[in-house]
Amino acid sequence: MGDPVAEYTARLQEQEREIRCLSAEIESLRNPQNLNASPQLDGLREENARLKYRLNILKRSLQEERSQCSKSMMNINQRLQEIFGEAIRASCPELDNPPLAVTPNQQAKFGDYQCNSAMAMAQMLKARGAKVNPREIAEKIIQNIPDNELIQKTEIAGPGFINIHLKRTFVSKLLTNLLLNGVQPPPLASRKRVVVDFSSPNIAKEMHVGHLRSTIIGESMCRLFEFLGYDVLRLNHVGDWGTQFGMLIAHLQDKFPNYLAVSPPIGDLQAFYKESKKRFDEEEDFKKRAYQCVVRLQSKEPDFIKAWNLICDVSRKEFQKVYNCLDVQITERGESFYQDMMTAVVKEFEEKGLVELDEGRKIVFAPGQSIPLTVVKSDGGFTYDTSDLAALRQRLFVEKADMIIYVTDSGQGSHFQLVFAAAQMIGWYDPQVTRVEHAGFGVVLGEDKKKFKTRSGDTVRLMDLLQEGLKRSMDKLREKDRDKVLTPEELTKAQKSVAFGCIKYADLSHNRINDYVFSFDKMLDDRGNTAAYLLYAFTRIRSIARLANIDEATLRKAAETTEVLLEHDKEWKLGKCILRFPEILHKILDDLLLHTLCDYLYELATTFTEFYDSCYCVEKDRQTGEVVKVNMWRMLLCDATAAVMAKGFDILGINSVQRM
Repeated sequence: MGDPVAEYTARLQEQEREIRCLSAEIESLRNPQNLNASPQLDGLREENARLKYRLNILKRSLQEERSQCSKSMMNINQRLQEIFGEAIRASCPELDNPPLAVTPNQQAKFGDYQCNSAMAMAQMLKARGAKVNPREIAEKIIQNIPDNELIQKTEIAGPGFINIHLKRTFVSKLLTNLLLNGVQPPPLASRKRVVVDFSSPNIAKEMHVGHLRSTIIGESMCRLFEFLGYDVLRLNHVGDWGTQFGMLIAHLQDKFPNYLAVSPPIGDLQAFYKESKKRFDEEEDFKKRAYQCVVRLQSKEPDFIKAWNLICDVSRKEFQKVYNCLDVQITERGESFYQDMMTAVVKEFEEKGLVELDEGRKIVFAPGQSIPLTVVKSDGGFTYDTSDLAALRQRLFVEKADMIIYVTDSGQGSHFQLVFAAAQMIGWYDPQVTRVEHAGFGVVLGEDKKKFKTRSGDTVRLMDLLQEGLKRSMDKLREKDRDKVLTPEELTKAQKSVAFGCIKYADLSHNRINDYVFSFDKMLDDRGNTAAYLLYAFTRIRSIARLANIDEATLRKAAETTEVLLEHDKEWKLGKCILRFPEILHKILDDLLLHTLCDYLYELATTFTEFYDSCYCVEKDRQTGEVVKVNMWRMLLCDATAAVMAKGFDILGINSVQRM
């Protein structure tokens, strides 16, 4: 048995292709220039009628397939684009690639969505010498809208905007589908292989606040790709090779001469690194010995490989403490993994005549780039450029990645631009087929708007930051008297959820391209667009059913038997907001900007508050406090809101707790 979702998608796509072909044939038959005044005319008319009949059958069949209760959430915007795309092509067949713009309407009085293509189409026609009023084009588009399952009515406004009103029964059915099947991603046309390179700290150095952004953003991207059904490989390209290991091994030999027999108790690797660096800078004999250690390590002598592994293991344990706090899953594949591949990479560039000599260096100029890559240094050693080329080649040809995303600070943007250009020049990948992208991010600033550092001017250790977050979140929970309501176990869960959730959300809710100011006070504020506000809102929504004594089984049965009515304006607004989730994810897939999801979750939470303030869900007796009446379809709207929020939190890597 194949994948039923894939089969269903393929069947839909095949039918849509056939409909487009038949529509084109009908359009051709309508054109008098294509008809010769001959006895064939009657035959052509009969053929036209048969084609129309077949086209209508196919359209009905396609609509029935769509309306069957698929488990996937529908991307309403995408479906509207399909409908209006067909209408636009039919209304102006003379235009190649006519513009298609369908967006949610910002003001409810103008409808739910808006198509703004008519004005741009008028400009295109004007450039071809045809002067047409955009409103006339809008009218033609409306006349050519095919039969569909979701549009109630359309209206033309202003110079040619088409306002679109959705059918309430259709939105209600989509909400029921969500309640019965959970928050399911739209079907994938094909399951792609995605490699995400993120976090990437250096061995023997502690993770600092700069690694925080890469780790949080990269993890969230992976969660998004995984939810959408992609095959994701998360890679930690740690700095575990290079000349610094010579001085570390030499210092290890001096400080713990018995390291081969007894594992050395290196408690503070950062201090150990500073000691070895001081000696390297000040002691000439030590410096010479450090260089010899590098040569012997690169020759893979067993004793030196063991020393190297010992140092790496100490770092790994420290890194893992951070990853455990942030709930990050990642596969380590450092620079050392690619060492044996670099000679072949340089040889491949040389064989294709792409290497130039420059004062003993081997360099590569990529098209359109003014700075070269250095693939071999004058002393014969390899560079970061060589290592990154080898890594990219391995990911393309061995991992067979369809998409490779590098999550590092924006300062490395020009470096990756060079690497990608060189890889395209040598023919490793075609950017039209394989997506290779640098998702850069800005720096973390302190509240003084300068680079985030400790009072003594040192870089902030990431573990210290996370511990401070735990302390402050507990203070916040106690300030709200949550320690008097929650059990000790629930309080600890809430503490971790708030602390790490707030740190992640503060990062993800800002456009990653910009710098952002790190402030515990702001991120722990339970007002505004913060994780603290959203987590409290989520627990409140979850508590509504609990306080009304409605369990999950009752809600499930209600979802099967109760229509979700959307008669009140606030019910309608909330229902549509819930169903925008797939289009939000689709947008992030295009631009990799996760703050869009944060903005959406905040909008959903505030829209829910408007709904809850205006529409009673549970009516209680004022004297006894007993539940008198429960509005079940509104309880279902509460449940659907919580389900989408929970999935949004999951993609952001935020642990949503039931009680807070």
